[in-house]
Amino acid sequence: MDFKNVLIVTDLDGTLLDDDKNIAEDDIRAINEFRAGGGLFAAATGRGVAMAKRIIDELDIVTPCVIFNGAAVYDFKADRMIWHSDMPVIANAYIRMLEKEFPDIGVEILHEKEVFVTDNNQTVVEHMAFEKLIPTYRKLEDVPDEGRFKVLIAYPPEKMGAVIDYTLEHCKEGVNWVHSSPMYYEMLPEGISKASGVRKLTELPYLKDKFVVAAGDFGNDRAMIAEADLGVAVGNALDSVKEAADLIVRDNNHSPMREIIEYIRKM
Repeated sequence: MDFKNVLIVTDLDGTLLDDDKNIAEDDIRAINEFRAGGGLFAAATGRGVAMAKRIIDELDIVTPCVIFNGAAVYDFKADRMIWHSDMPVIANAYIRMLEKEFPDIGVEILHEKEVFVTDNNQTVVEHMAFEKLIPTYRKLEDVPDEGRFKVLIAYPPEKMGAVIDYTLEHCKEGVNWVHSSPMYYEMLPEGISKASGVRKLTELPYLKDKFVVAAGDFGNDRAMIAEADLGVAVGNALDSVKEAADLIVRDNNHSPMREIIEYIRKM
């Protein structure tokens, strides 16, 4: 297939990034070759602007990217928001309910370029340290209502099942919940997912009618992979994600992007 007709949209954590949060040199070379041949390359990530910027800059991605698990499309080169969907007002009530039911829960509220922590725990501390971010600590009532793109619940994996069950029973109306990693569970605006974000991305005039390849590993990638012209699951993906995919490649520690691009070349 001619690379000029192709848009690759990839998840970052667990897909493009290895377990140490680095990108394999073989993948970087393959991506650069793909783009040199006219292909377009973008990310679709649960990360916000600040958390994604290092990776976007490292790859020099010029195509706008889907961030906040689909709540926004952002042009990192121009440093501007192309489209976004804000959290509904009811999100505060759901956070209060979770705080009451799970007193040790961690809560991060993500704005465009700032992370507010309203409920701190060890999982949040480790998350901020790993991402090398300094959050703003605020009471929930002091976090600005406008400009909220998602709420991230940080909790140990062995406790997260109880949180998921609770939200499915008590906190469903007006929002969409996605499980983005074993220790992160995210509240998004209703109807928002990586799939909806990719649809918004491909509304851009120069991205219309492209052959969309989407790659991922976790539950928040499943719909995006299912909707793509070519849906790809990496070898470490959940079984449910592999079931939605057209192609399964090697895991995130063994240059999966090189394999994906070679597959496209031969199509």
